[in-house]
Amino acid sequence: MVTQAVTRIAEFNRDHRRADGPNPYLSGIHQPMTAEFTLTDLAVSGTIPSDLDGSYLRNGPNPVRPPNPATHHWFTGTGMVHGVRIEGGRARWYRNRWIRGREVSEALGEPPAPGIRTEGFDAPNTNVIGHAGALWAIVEAGGNPVRIGPELDTIAHDPFGGTLTHAFSAHPHLDPASGELHAICYQGTVQDQVWHVVVGTDGRVRREEPIAVRHGPSIHDCMITPRWVIVLDLPVTFSMKALLAGQAFPYRWNPGHPARVGLLPREGRGADTIWCEVEPCYVFHPANAYESDDGRVIFDACVHDRMFDGDHAGPVAQHVPFERWTLEPAARRVERAVVDAAPQEFPRIDERRTGLPYRFAYTVALPDEDNPAFVEAQLLYKHDLAAGTRQVHDFGAGQVPGEFVFVPRNAAAAEDDGWLMGFVIDTARATTDLVILDAARFEKAPQARITIPHRVPPGFHGNWIAAR
Repeated sequence: MVTQAVTRIAEFNRDHRRADGPNPYLSGIHQPMTAEFTLTDLAVSGTIPSDLDGSYLRNGPNPVRPPNPATHHWFTGTGMVHGVRIEGGRARWYRNRWIRGREVSEALGEPPAPGIRTEGFDAPNTNVIGHAGALWAIVEAGGNPVRIGPELDTIAHDPFGGTLTHAFSAHPHLDPASGELHAICYQGTVQDQVWHVVVGTDGRVRREEPIAVRHGPSIHDCMITPRWVIVLDLPVTFSMKALLAGQAFPYRWNPGHPARVGLLPREGRGADTIWCEVEPCYVFHPANAYESDDGRVIFDACVHDRMFDGDHAGPVAQHVPFERWTLEPAARRVERAVVDAAPQEFPRIDERRTGLPYRFAYTVALPDEDNPAFVEAQLLYKHDLAAGTRQVHDFGAGQVPGEFVFVPRNAAAAEDDGWLMGFVIDTARATTDLVILDAARFEKAPQARITIPHRVPPGFHGNWIAAR
């Protein structure tokens, strides 16, 4: 139990511990930005597709004040949203804005942003989504969603009109049939429950179903199919020892926590969850899941052999293949198969296929060897799961891509008929390009590059938000 006394000890140690060396998430490619910009004169090479009308937005951590390098973790930096507005074949603007949490408002000398916020982290740093006609910056483990405007300014801390009573997630999934958001959510102060949360098309929570767990697992993501919600109860759990030591992210590898995958009926009770044991591992990000004709569930994900097995300042990539798991509800069994053994992360798909059979997945390569900064590979992968092939887009030496999102060419376009877009850092020039690739010509030169004249630090997740 996290009491006030525990919190005081943790805060004291967080402030007073001394670092043995530099924190890789506060220097080099991860050096935080120190200002907000609005830029309207952006250089473009190639041709921006004229049918793109909207904004590419991406969230990520960017401390507004220098944190203690001894205890800072990449996952706990203040949220900053970066965006590029595209319209009529032109890049209209680039903006970056901190999410106005308490610390940001104090640091910038602004009055507090309105709305309902939690006692803990209140500057969501992990994802930015569009839903129910609004934009939301979101995070897991307890911080409320924050509503932002189309030019990225904070509007309000908003737990979906006051209808969210527990935590939310950084990875809700949109059901393409119903238009509702589904998420598995955990709260840092609660060790015996997580929740299946459903946000309706009206932007209000209609379901918060508790699911019994042990040890306070960190459940970063989930997946849905027409029948099931997939719950990843894996051995990264809350660590009181790490919290008392002042570590900003108090979750650690726990070999005493059984690894299991749950199949929760979409409208069922938590007690109805079918649990299937799996070998110890950790999944940040699934690509997709779907049901086979014989009742099995196919689940594709980037799988870490272990995670957070020490006081690292961020995730450590050791062995991260792209895998296909076959879940058999009747036998309560998981069969694992490696699709691609190369280390990779941040899988994305054509999200019109969420929960349905699909063919293509797009992932970012990770360094072959342990890299304290978690990034600096230069490759993007495209998996054709029907053909069993992988294509590679090589951005070149010193070019560091982040997550790429798929944007259909139009509403009727086939899967893979559209654009891939994401940020690519040029480490030599300390600039960043928003790169647009033709998904069907994946290995060819980019369709367009929109240059931002500074380095956008590596972040987490983003989306294309269509203007209409």
